Amino acid sequence: MALPPFMNSTGLIGKIFEKIQQAKVPPRYTQDFQATVLGFGSGSARPFIPFLKRLGFLQSDGTPTEIYTRFRNSDSSGAAMAEAMRTGFSEIFRKNEFANSLTDDKLKNLVVEVTGKEPSDGTVGAIVGSFKACKQLADFDATDPIDKERVEPLDISKSLVKHESKANPKADLRLAYTININLPETTNVEVYNAIFSSIKSNFLSDE
Repeated sequence: MALPPFMNSTGLIGKIFEKIQQAKVPPRYTQDFQATVLGFGSGSARPFIPFLKRLGFLQSDGTPTEIYTRFRNSDSSGAAMAEAMRTGFSEIFRKNEFANSLTDDKLKNLVVEVTGKEPSDGTVGAIVGSFKACKQLADFDATDPIDKERVEPLDISKSLVKHESKANPKADLRLAYTININLPETTNVEVYNAIFSSIKSNFLSDE
């Protein structure tokens, strides 16, 4: 299993990311770009490029990704870094989805569990330090404006109010009756009056 991304010179992580936000997006992020434009050409800074690739900031050929461009935007940089961390440190977040909220000791214990290395191993300290350096630039509570547009929920309450029916419930139910009556043969008008009075009371009433 591959180890989580890390740099031994963890103090450079925040400094280089700061320069990335200030510089234009290059067609390809190379060692020459990092050394000449960003000003980090030392040997200790060279591992930063594979570190960026593991976090999803760069494609395999060094081409900046969408996360790279979003990170440069001050409105979405925190959310972009949080997304990058969940990608790069996926094994850590798989063990604990709230790894970013762990204390230093608990984070170290989690890294030991994920890597299988001894707590005193230098790699463990480098992974913890790299994780913490990125976390200082991340905002796990932020909602990226781009993502918000993609998942804007339907306002159900407004929809219900807008389409609320104001019709009389009784008016919605309409029944038709066909009544066949065999009248008796009689010349007594009172008999007919009684029959129609009964029909009106039992069938034609609104109650």
